[in-house]
Parts: sequence; C-alpha cells; structure tokens
Amino acid sequence: MPSRRTRRTTAALLGLITVLSLSACGDPADGATDEVSAKGSGKEGLKIDLGPDQKRISTEKVDSVAALVPADIRRRGTLEIVNSAGSVPPLDFYATDDKTVIGVEPDIASLVADVLGLKPHYNTVDWANIFVGLDSGKYDAGFGNITVTEERKEKYDFATYRLDNLAFEAKKGGDWKVAGPEDVAGRTIGVASGTNQEKLLVDWSEQNVKNGLKATDIKYYQNASDYYLALGSGRLDAYLGPNPTAAYHAAATGETEIIGTYSGGGAEVQGKIAATTKKDNGLIKALQQALDTVIKNGTYEKVLARWGLTSEAVTSSELNPPGLPKTAP
Repeated sequence: MPSRRTRRTTAALLGLITVLSLSACGDPADGATDEVSAKGSGKEGLKIDLGPDQKRISTEKVDSVAALVPADIRRRGTLEIVNSAGSVPPLDFYATDDKTVIGVEPDIASLVADVLGLKPHYNTVDWANIFVGLDSGKYDAGFGNITVTEERKEKYDFATYRLDNLAFEAKKGGDWKVAGPEDVAGRTIGVASGTNQEKLLVDWSEQNVKNGLKATDIKYYQNASDYYLALGSGRLDAYLGPNPTAAYHAAATGETEIIGTYSGGGAEVQGKIAATTKKDNGLIKALQQALDTVIKNGTYEKVLARWGLTSEAVTSSELNPPGLPKTAP
C-alpha cells in the first residue's frame, strides 16, 4: 500500500492537474486520460504523459563505459537509484497510479542505466533519507534534483547533468520582483527544509539584517498542495523552489508567475544538478561517462524536451565542479 505521504503527494499532483489549463488528448472512453497537453506554456503540442507506463526514451549499452562499473554492481545487475517524489511536474512525482515515480529525473537515470547495461531500480524516500541511504551503501546513486555544494563534496562525488536554477513563484498580478537579497526583506517566503534554496534564503535574510533591513519570515513546506494554498490565500508572498517546478506550474495554471530566478549555486557559481554517490565508492566515473554518452548521442536532449527543460541542458558532464559555497562560520 502507498504510504500516507505517497497519497498526499499524489493527491497534491492530481489536485493540481484538475486546476491546470490542461486538456485531455482524447475522450476518456478511449483510454486517453493519462496524457495531457500543456496550455499557455509556450510549447504548443507538448504532451505530458502522467500514466505509469512511461515508454521512456532508451539507448544502447556501451561496453567500454559499462566496464567502469564496480564488479559487485555488475554482478548484481541493477543500478539502485534513490530519489524523492515530494514534488510536482516535471522532476520526480507520482504517476496516476499513485506509486510509479515519473519525471525528468528518473528518465535521465534510466538512460544512464541503459549505457551501463544495468536494470534501473528506483527507491523513493524522503529527501533527507537520500543521503542516509547513500552513506550506508544501500543505494548506488542519487538522481533527485541534487545540487552540488562544497559541503556535500566532502562526503559525496558528483557527475553533473543539468543546470540548477531557483525561482521565486508568487500569485499572479503582484507588483514586486526579486533581483537580490533586499527584495525579500520583510517578506514571507516559503521554502522546503534541508535544501540549497533554504540556505540561500537564510543567507539573504541574515545579510539584510546586518544591513539594517528586516529579516525574511521563512515558512517551511514539504508538500506542493500546502504551499500553493498558502500562495493563493496570501499567507505567502512567494515560494522559493526549483525553477522547473515553478515554471511548469506557472505556465500551466496561469495562477502564479515567476518573479525572479537565481542560480542554485548562489552569486559565486552557476548551480549544477548532479548524479550523487558516496565519496570514493568507485561508481562516479562510470556515471559521468554514461551521462556524456547520452548527451552526445541525443537521447538526453530528447528527455529534456519531453519535459520542457531544454533551457537547463549542459554540454557535458563534469566531475565534482565548484559547488554552492559553504556558509561562513
């Protein structure tokens, strides 16, 4: 049985879908209820498949890259992937069956597993347990919109596959924008705990206080349904989250808008999303070369296009690039 958290997340997703400006691609009697078209997104004809049978884009095994996989994983034959589905389209989210995780993250992970000649096995956990599972060796790699940070690099290895940009999403029709720290002074902003966007918001608030401005009233949310209700009722001025999620919701519903974007890596570095492994477990080089393979052969681009995220594409996968800076003690 799905957990209560699973059902809450799916309820949030399906509740969101019911108010999106989406239209079914056929009569329900024809069995087409799992496929919708985004309206108002600027991507005419983009079809979003919300069903559990994803028919994911696939690619061929590359023997030279597969040979880089540690022997114990090759013998097992599966790539144990960990992610967190506490989000909404297009990252990691539950399909209409309330148990299958779909989105751009599992699609990219599936391509990597193809190149490595492994069967992808998805393990969906709460955000914090991604890292607990990697630490213990229970999972091989995290594909869960994980940003490279200097602090995380002390314990984990990274192979990048997407740009990390954050977005401030607000109720449509407001008269303010966010370009820097001073714009959130005295505002009530929502964020998910334990994320790099939380760190950015806390840093900005502390900087504002030092400069004689008001602190930001930071509110914590883990479920999309909760923060969208707060935005709609005016209890939040804005929500700071991953740009893909915010952009998808704003474009599809027409009820919110993006009032500012910022690198997930902060002012000093462009944030990068990366496949994540326990440091020195021997797998990261294989993941990097697999990602480079799918970037070059075009299947990576097809996955991003499928979810409307071509603007976040990278031209190659980097090993342990500069990440979000540590907070000064």
